[in-house]
Amino acid sequence: MIQTLARELSLAPAQVAALAELFAEGATVPFIARYRKERTGGLDEVQIRDVQERLEYLTELKERKDTVLASILEQGKLTDPLKAQILSAPTKQVLEDLYLPFKPKRRTRATIAKELGLEPLAELMVTGGDLEGWIAAYVPPEGTERDSLKILKGARDILAERIAEDPRPKEDLRRLCRALGEIETEVKPEFEKEKTKFTDYYAFKEPLKKIPAHRFLAIRRGEEEKVLRVKLNLPTQEVLDQLQRLWVNPGCNRAQMEMAVQDAWDRLLSSTVEVELRMELKTKSDEESIQVFGQNMRDLLLAPLGGAKVVMGLDPGFRTGTKWVVLDGNGKLLEHGAMFPVEPQNRVAESRQTIKTQIERHGVQVICLGNGTASREVFGFLRAFLKDSGYQDRVTPLIVSESGASIYSASDIAREEFPELDVTVRGAISIARRFQDPLAELVKIDPKSIGVGQYQHDVNQRLLKKRLDETVESCVNHVGVNLNTASAPLLSYVSGLNANLAKAIVSTRDQLGGFASREDLKKVPRFGPKTFEQAAGFLRISGGKEPLDRSAVHPENYPLVRKMATDLGLKVEGLIGNQASLGKLDLKAYQNEQVGLLTLKDIMVELLKPGRDPRKEFVAAKLQDEVQGLEDLKPGMELEGTVTNLTKFGAFVDIGVHQDGLIHLSELSDHFIKDPSEVCSVGQVLKVRVLAVEAERKRIALSAKTKDSSPRSGRPGPKAPAPTPGATGDFKSDLAALARKLRGD
Repeated sequence: MIQTLARELSLAPAQVAALAELFAEGATVPFIARYRKERTGGLDEVQIRDVQERLEYLTELKERKDTVLASILEQGKLTDPLKAQILSAPTKQVLEDLYLPFKPKRRTRATIAKELGLEPLAELMVTGGDLEGWIAAYVPPEGTERDSLKILKGARDILAERIAEDPRPKEDLRRLCRALGEIETEVKPEFEKEKTKFTDYYAFKEPLKKIPAHRFLAIRRGEEEKVLRVKLNLPTQEVLDQLQRLWVNPGCNRAQMEMAVQDAWDRLLSSTVEVELRMELKTKSDEESIQVFGQNMRDLLLAPLGGAKVVMGLDPGFRTGTKWVVLDGNGKLLEHGAMFPVEPQNRVAESRQTIKTQIERHGVQVICLGNGTASREVFGFLRAFLKDSGYQDRVTPLIVSESGASIYSASDIAREEFPELDVTVRGAISIARRFQDPLAELVKIDPKSIGVGQYQHDVNQRLLKKRLDETVESCVNHVGVNLNTASAPLLSYVSGLNANLAKAIVSTRDQLGGFASREDLKKVPRFGPKTFEQAAGFLRISGGKEPLDRSAVHPENYPLVRKMATDLGLKVEGLIGNQASLGKLDLKAYQNEQVGLLTLKDIMVELLKPGRDPRKEFVAAKLQDEVQGLEDLKPGMELEGTVTNLTKFGAFVDIGVHQDGLIHLSELSDHFIKDPSEVCSVGQVLKVRVLAVEAERKRIALSAKTKDSSPRSGRPGPKAPAPTPGATGDFKSDLAALARKLRGD
């Protein structure tokens, strides 16, 4: 298994073996990627997860092989050649093809024919014997009639099942159908005159090998909603030619064998192959969509953060008013209430006074407004107030995505945090906190409710949950978590922790009045040595007893750092951030069996700037006041917007009109790209141009190409990435370059 994985993934067997050992020890992917680089040869998270997934698959395959072998052996039909084929089967599909003839099945037409004693006649059809003579001598069982046509048909039933269960041509047939088959759709009569979201598929046809994931999932949804009829057109004649080459041999009874082949395809094989191809398309589409969703989630979770600013959060509304909250720099609720700045109540003066009071009382720096109902109207009121009152240079107004905020506000997590508050107030808190720290807030919401994928409710939910959990886990551990302020949901994604341990940490933290050091984690119930090893490096403490606790340096390496400081005649506090002293260290002198240069370089980077947040600062799109709805958009208009979602076919952008516009893949860049993620990401601010507006279907076509870009001819490839600044290969030079980059020089 180790050799197979190494060959498949182009890794050294020693790397795969080391990962298998680490997984068996209970190590998590983030922990291995960060703190066990020497054992894996510096593999990153993607490579480690690839090994983990393939290891799970091959383990399941081996277990299934054992089950299949035991079943066939019990039937007394296991031969040495068959056993060798089963043991060497590379995939679950090939294994099931081999097992099919031996799989316990219900009574079939072939079974009935065998009970009538027609197997010898079937063999004569294959070898070209005297069929009429055999039939003449055949004595039917009591109660059955002697009908030559039925007898021949029964023998063909036996052959048809044998042909359908023959594993030899199976993969070739699938390959043929994949290459030449096509998917075809038509609208059901009752929807012919209606415009639906499936209008583009009312009469549609596309080769199976070309159909992209989003189109297949759209077609499948149309079929499930009973708007579309869907069928696969398979290359029947080519399949029959291939089966006949295998089964219709010189010397056989050609007429009977051709009928048996035709029956095998029409009655048994074609439906099976169609189901398999549909499942393949579904699986492939699921994997692609889940990959897109995972990348979008990563971009969203690692989006630029506003930081520790005093924020006023607004959840806008018309009839029920706009709920407001004020949070301090740590996200703590200071005040909350409601105001009615727009129709139908239009209590403008009162609303202005409310905002003014909060700005003066709490020093509000940013006002974050959810992008739902009434957002543009309230935003217009807000900007006018800030301008008229002279606060425009002191307070920044922003529109923030509120996708999933309503899900959070009604959740158990929200009720535990704010049991006495109304759901709308909780929603305003979530909106404000998303600006301060999107990662810390979004982990409280079911990722499917955030809406940054394509057809996320149609894909395999188990695989989707697994991928999203992995994405959130990766992001949380990439950034690190403040042990004394993090919520239980955020802590639950830290390497080695789960929901119960996260709650235990919060409970112990409340009892202690905060953790003074990472060592205090050992006071948490059920927080054993293995958990400490996996989690400690990702949990940070600022202002604690141990200065290294605010860094990503693992406690197991504290003695090494202390030795470095001692060798330089410094205390650890004097070493942190001291570029000149760090540059004097000869890292090779600190290598040992457990710690190599890869880990030492990571330690150096952390000592240079411990606890550095890898995320950028928040930048908002500048929305135009005169653009409020679809009716205000005109072709050629230039706007700014924020990317809300990426799919394989393009990017959706919020331009402030309650309806995201679509930049098709062909309009995203002046040069040729294969995937939107090559040039943009969720949360990025883009300058766009309106191409067309279809008000009836609420569709906006946008372009991010420059105005003077000529139509693409020759389709040049993507631009080569710029070299990484400072990557000289010399560590001290690289360290100096990194220091300049971190300072912003």
